[in-house]
Amino acid sequence: MQILDHSLAELTAEARALGAGSRRILGITGPPGAGKSTLAATLAAALGPDLAVVVPMDGFHLANRVLEEMGARDRKGAPDTFDDGGYAALLGRLRAADEQVVYAPEFRRELEEPVGSALPVRREVPLVITEGNYLLLPDGAWPQARDRLDAVWYLTLEDTERTDRLAARHELFGKAPDAARAWALGSDQANADLVAAHAAKADAVIRLRA
Repeated sequence: MQILDHSLAELTAEARALGAGSRRILGITGPPGAGKSTLAATLAAALGPDLAVVVPMDGFHLANRVLEEMGARDRKGAPDTFDDGGYAALLGRLRAADEQVVYAPEFRRELEEPVGSALPVRREVPLVITEGNYLLLPDGAWPQARDRLDAVWYLTLEDTERTDRLAARHELFGKAPDAARAWALGSDQANADLVAAHAAKADAVIRLRA
């Protein structure tokens, strides 16, 4: 599997070219902690709100109450703890671009819950950037979501740096240091291994170059 080293400037130029014209959707995937959300936000900021908007997959986390009823609260972040059908349906609406505005959900880390109708996507914005772990999975409704993406970039990062980032993130949002490290090396790593198994299905596997 070939890994492409790209600078942020090069990726911004590619995203700009993809969004030139009618509605296009760019997917950014990769394991937890690889920097997907940071890259998506940076690209959107560089292109500006008239050209690009970010709609994260994480807005389709199932609510904690639902996870508790499922007995899946300790696996939050696994593929079956998302509303994959809802995500695929939203991507279909965004791709059609026949509504004046579509409201997407977003995940609020300070709440550890999704919030509905929080992200307005105007019809005239040509590029939607969506990011999340599971854009390339072959099960459930994930293939329907993939079919609605014009391109998928898989973002890779060295494992030690990635797990350090994850542990620091978990601490920032309230976990004790030992619990944060355990989650990063446990649940997060299991999800990372699953995601990595499908990296070859991406249009490009990218390592961000400084």
